[in-house]
Amino acid sequence: MSRRVILVALACCGLAAQAHAQTPLLKLPAFANLRSQATESVDISIGSLPLKIAGWLAGHDSDDPDSADTKALLKGLHGLYIRHYEFASDFVYSPADIDAVRSQLAGAGWSQLARVRDQKKNENVDIYLALDKDRITGLAIIASEPREFTIVNAVGSLDMDKVDALRRQFESHHDHDAVASNRGRLPLL
Repeated sequence: MSRRVILVALACCGLAAQAHAQTPLLKLPAFANLRSQATESVDISIGSLPLKIAGWLAGHDSDDPDSADTKALLKGLHGLYIRHYEFASDFVYSPADIDAVRSQLAGAGWSQLARVRDQKKNENVDIYLALDKDRITGLAIIASEPREFTIVNAVGSLDMDKVDALRRQFESHHDHDAVASNRGRLPLL
């Protein structure tokens, strides 16, 4: 009888440990009250199925190496969540909302890569990785300043080389678009 009680107790402890294990999925506030006050807002919540479809669509151009990088990056993701709000005046949002998200990153499993604070401009940036042994299982970026804030949470296996390649791809497309839209105009000094 005592052996059975010990086994049940150990099983309960294991379930409790799993329930308290840190997940790379952050609990983001709804920010519903901020949408109507924002001059610009972005709310993106993409789950596993849409990411798989996007990866499948991205992989159909076998001649494009960027397409292969995008497909490989999306294959490992289970969720992508982005919140970005800009306002016409300072601190329309509550810094406590941002701090509540930051506090989730203080738990086990998260490793801080960067913490940048500019006291003069009241700008803060935090970058965290969720780690499971030597494997990256999530990414969180929180950037805030008086008139805007951005929260990015990527959940899943991330290959940082693929993330960097995708970032470079978007930057080059953005730079190309900016040059094309400014053709024939004098540069601003």
